[in-house]
Amino acid sequence: MPINKTWIQTCVAAAVLTLAQPILADNHAKSDSFKTVKVTDQISMLQGKGGNLGLLSGKQGLLLIDSEYKKLSAVLKQELKNYGGTDALTYIINTHWHGDHTQGNLALGQYAPIVAHDNVRARLLTRQEIKLFKMIVEPYPEIALPSITYDKTMTLHINAEEVEIKHYANGHTDGDSVVFFKKANVVHTGDHFFSGMFPFVDVDTGGNVLNMATNIKAILKRIDNKTKIIPGHGPLSNKADMQAFHDMLIGTSAEVKAMRDKGLSLEQIKKKGLSNQWQPWTKGIFPADFWIGIVHSSLEKNKQ
Repeated sequence: MPINKTWIQTCVAAAVLTLAQPILADNHAKSDSFKTVKVTDQISMLQGKGGNLGLLSGKQGLLLIDSEYKKLSAVLKQELKNYGGTDALTYIINTHWHGDHTQGNLALGQYAPIVAHDNVRARLLTRQEIKLFKMIVEPYPEIALPSITYDKTMTLHINAEEVEIKHYANGHTDGDSVVFFKKANVVHTGDHFFSGMFPFVDVDTGGNVLNMATNIKAILKRIDNKTKIIPGHGPLSNKADMQAFHDMLIGTSAEVKAMRDKGLSLEQIKKKGLSNQWQPWTKGIFPADFWIGIVHSSLEKNKQ
């Protein structure tokens, strides 16, 4: 299936949208490059323009979590040369369907099978829309689609590591995977966790703030204070950082709900704003009024 002009325009629009936001200096690279953060001797976090990538390396090859924007594919290939190159790729995992985590599939899909939740393949097979950003995403070609999919959980065994891929339903989207490196005590959360900042929750494709909070609580029960967490966006984190994120989800949702229950409209709630304790969370990608809108949409979905 050829890549059409609309698809390319959509990719560019997605990149421009993300880069136009006031982004933390340590969250995304300022140029088309990757910042490498060593997590363990075998696991690295690669930070580029989009979602954080996870990379497990060893004698059995490379396991790559997410694949970045299409525009960084050449740079990503160059980065992978430090670990054996694209020929060493054994698996690629997509944590969900959004372009800043999957567009690189187009360049890398020929080298290794792509693994994802069933719903990720279903969405990438069909025309998608992110209404909040007025974005249309055309179907991906076969080479860029997940060829290995699962429903609830699956396990990969590679480089002496037990890699559990678990679906947490309707948090960020309807197809989210969280990846647990059991022996290394490392977790890649995908966009279920934006460290230190308000997240984007794609309500129109099955995400929900309240479900995200429930899922984060479940993840917190599985990890300990020594766990290293690769978030979808933000710096390498720990359990305390994730707990703070959970508290923010619960606290801001309660504030928006209280104002909504008093009969305030969405615009009135945005004008009144959140309490000052959540101000530090605006220093990331999205401002408070954007986040209020997402919480409000989640509450509306629950009511329906």
